[in-house]
Amino acid sequence: MSAYGDIKRNRSVAQLKSTVWGSQSAPDSGDNIVIHHLTLTTARALPGLLEYLGAVFAKEIEDGLTYPQEGEMGQETFEAYFFAADVFVGVTELSPGTAIVSEAQQDIELERQRSGRSWDECIAGYYYIKPNYPGRSSHICNAGFVVPPRQRGRGYGSLLAKSYIHYAPLLGYQASVFNLVYVNNVASVKMWERLGFTKAGLIPRAGRLRTKDGEGEEYIDAFVFYKSFTEN
Repeated sequence: MSAYGDIKRNRSVAQLKSTVWGSQSAPDSGDNIVIHHLTLTTARALPGLLEYLGAVFAKEIEDGLTYPQEGEMGQETFEAYFFAADVFVGVTELSPGTAIVSEAQQDIELERQRSGRSWDECIAGYYYIKPNYPGRSSHICNAGFVVPPRQRGRGYGSLLAKSYIHYAPLLGYQASVFNLVYVNNVASVKMWERLGFTKAGLIPRAGRLRTKDGEGEEYIDAFVFYKSFTEN
């Protein structure tokens, strides 16, 4: 729930085709991922997926380092928040070097690509896309990203971010705003700058976050990032 109330997607969109993403400098590195477009309805058809995504997100909230929410994140609350509109899930390739790294849309079924692996083994990360504002400003979107702990340090966050810039305009959005990118999340700040986002503002003491040692809390400033999808 935002300050504007419960913001929903203002138009329906057909399921977008999957895309393959990987390092352009090392396409055979084995760290390619396939991005799949999901809604709550399509995710429910994949046994155990929602529960896995919810558990990972609940731990992220408990850690208190990246998202502003605090307290228990139950499954119902997670689904209402994260699946309010569109969700994109990145699945790792089963065999290194077998995919063609391409942003071209392809027919790749998530369950088939999973190939019997557990969700913990194959989910590289996931993110939502939904309007940042209601009504007359709903053409500006927002996104929230999660990379499971076991998948970090492999560049998946950057691949998810690049795919976001690909998919958001296909959903009809004209621009993106990130309301709270905490300044101590240096990797995230540098990534969005590298992908052409601009700092639209700085909010002092925007988050009461846990310290990295987990022993206390501290107030951290946050950047507001913006990118237009209609301007070169």
